[in-house]
Amino acid sequence: MKEYDYILFDLDGTLTEPAEGITNSIKYALEKCGISGVTTEELLKFIGPPLRDTFMGFYNFSEEDAEKAVDYYREYFSGKGIFENRVYDGISELLDKLKQKGKKLLVATSKPEKFTNQILEHFDLAKYFEFVAGATMDNSRDKKADIIQYALEHIQEKDYDRVIMVGDRHYDIGGAIANHIDSVGVLYGYGTKEELTKAGATYIVSSVKELEKFLVI
Repeated sequence: MKEYDYILFDLDGTLTEPAEGITNSIKYALEKCGISGVTTEELLKFIGPPLRDTFMGFYNFSEEDAEKAVDYYREYFSGKGIFENRVYDGISELLDKLKQKGKKLLVATSKPEKFTNQILEHFDLAKYFEFVAGATMDNSRDKKADIIQYALEHIQEKDYDRVIMVGDRHYDIGGAIANHIDSVGVLYGYGTKEELTKAGATYIVSSVKELEKFLVI
């Protein structure tokens, strides 16, 4: 089994289960934009990709309207939705074991860094991570490949053979490939095995327990 010294983690769908907060925030934003009656199930597609792209892709918003929708989203999310969230069972224990093994842990997420840091602090996860790479509020850094590249700039190891990205969607896998690092797709989040396989995940695991067996070497 290959050993990794630097491990990058996605946030939503990998460390935390954020569905309630994200879907409530999206419903709020859509209603502000005159769209109602959307089901929670329909809104799960918002978990993972940059919000602006999803508003434009799924609701045909113009770039200007998508920016307004993101502002409405953040209006609800920053006050309430951010903590309508929970840590997946076993994640805290996994991170603790990895730290004890001397692994260097980083977060690489499409969620803005401001919100990411608040979530990590709230759930007592911040202590495990060397660095947090997230999106910027002005969208200058929101693509997953750019976020992973930003994270990699802050590690000492330049031989990326010992670096791996952990995530639940094809965006995580594609971002890892673009940066020439391995990836492990997790099936307990929001991506399917078909999605992660098609994206080119180096490995796929089904549970937090299986992820622990894979990473804690």
